Amino acid sequence: MTQDHSTPENAPRWFAAQQILDAVSPRRARTLLEETLVGGFHPGEDPARGNVTAGQGHMLLMPSVLGAWSGIKVATVSPGNPERGLPRIQATYLLMDTPTLSVQAVMEGNALTTLRTPAVSALAADHLAAPDAQTLMVFGTGPQALSHIEAFADVRDFSEVVVCGRSTEKVAAAVAHAQRLGLAARAGTAEDVRDADVVVCATSAAEPLFDGALVRDAACVVAMGSHEPDARELDAALMGRAQVVVEDRGTALREAGDVVQAVAEGALTEEDLVPLADVVTGAAAMDRSRPRVFKCVGMSWQDLAVAVGVVDGAEA
Repeated sequence: MTQDHSTPENAPRWFAAQQILDAVSPRRARTLLEETLVGGFHPGEDPARGNVTAGQGHMLLMPSVLGAWSGIKVATVSPGNPERGLPRIQATYLLMDTPTLSVQAVMEGNALTTLRTPAVSALAADHLAAPDAQTLMVFGTGPQALSHIEAFADVRDFSEVVVCGRSTEKVAAAVAHAQRLGLAARAGTAEDVRDADVVVCATSAAEPLFDGALVRDAACVVAMGSHEPDARELDAALMGRAQVVVEDRGTALREAGDVVQAVAEGALTEEDLVPLADVVTGAAAMDRSRPRVFKCVGMSWQDLAVAVGVVDGAEA
């Protein structure tokens, strides 16, 4: 991409949600993240996510630098917004060129999150899941759950998708979404986890969603619903018996409740955590004798890598 420094006459380009999704496909987003890690970037170089209390919620500040590009996502979480007819989470992304730190593009941040989060999950699952995985189980029915179904269907040929959620109507909608993608799908319960090859947890739950003892040794579990230390979707029993992969050890120990609480309960240690970069580059071997868990909280470098791809894709 040619970098034209923004001026009053040449304002940064605005990318709305649909423009972002049109510019970068789920597969391309996964490739962008993989290329970043293979290229030698270490996620630990990202600054810690800033969390600032504001009103009845908080602001999340997520800056990153990848060579010639810099960027920051400002996300807000306002729990009372749904009652006002507004989104609980809102976000805006600023993309800058590193040499001058001039803003080159402004993007609707929620679409960027919706794109990059399943991309990093699918990247991990592509390395952790059994090559012949057949059954995908998804906990959750929101935008992330739907996006994960599409992203995961691109890395494995699933014969069945099982959706588990609290709302019958929303579960039915998620099942219909999977069927529109050409997948056989049905509603299920937490007990169905015992037969799943790949499990995705994309919920706002603060307590474990299922009994970790039910998870098969051959299964891959991805948990991405929480980035707070006091909330978790997976129990310590599963974390303790699994090979646990994280985006970055320091980040996981600060923000990933599934990890933080398992460590506090003595089921897991910091040394047990395998960085995703080591998995992607082949520096770490997978242990196929036990479950593989990928716990992610979302990191700034992921937004930046995909944001650059959005601008490049729009100009292609």
